[in-house]
Amino acid sequence: MSRADVCVVACADAWRGDGAVLASPTGLIPRLGARLAQLTFAPDLLLTDGEATLLREDEAEGWLPYRAVFGVVAAGTRHVMMGASQLDRFGNQNISCIGDWARPARQLLGVRGAPGNTVNHTTSYWVPRHAPRVFVPQVDMVSGVGFDRGAVEIRVVVTNLAVLDFATPDHSMRLRSVHPGVPVTEVVAATGFPLVVPSEVPQTRSPTEAELALLRDKLDREGLREKEIR
Repeated sequence: MSRADVCVVACADAWRGDGAVLASPTGLIPRLGARLAQLTFAPDLLLTDGEATLLREDEAEGWLPYRAVFGVVAAGTRHVMMGASQLDRFGNQNISCIGDWARPARQLLGVRGAPGNTVNHTTSYWVPRHAPRVFVPQVDMVSGVGFDRGAVEIRVVVTNLAVLDFATPDHSMRLRSVHPGVPVTEVVAATGFPLVVPSEVPQTRSPTEAELALLRDKLDREGLREKEIR
């Protein structure tokens, strides 16, 4: 079992209990997580090929053209797992630019669908490198809104070190679990704002033998997941 395996399972668990919603993962590890969830504990989860075909075990099971996705978003029957160049303690996300908006040091993707996602349906985040430059006191530009700006639900933030959530009275970020072998102090040091840290922090669950077999023999035979968290 590797750290990447634990991250895949943590991403999969983000969709646990969602039922028949459209899962929209961004990145290899979140996509493996969504597929693993669909094959095990979340059989009603809907996944697409990134274009217009709904898939189950790599077979077409339905049609979802791009124009129909907006109806899914508005109905709240979607759970997206996005990336983030910056996140603050209330879950505000930046994927747009680094530096002053009027004259940024780096231009990134732009806000894309992040505002609509965060005000309409459940959102989670995947951060492959947990670091203070990602977890910042204030994002340089708000792309996806946080709980202090009207987010519907930001369920979890999965990183290469830990799982975080917002299960606090003011919806500020909390350390939910640390991955096996990661001390709490490492997560705190890699976060650029004060985290809520419970008195006892559990370990993120490890994959079962059945989940490992699916990952190794079916979903990612080439082991590409290992490269995403280097």
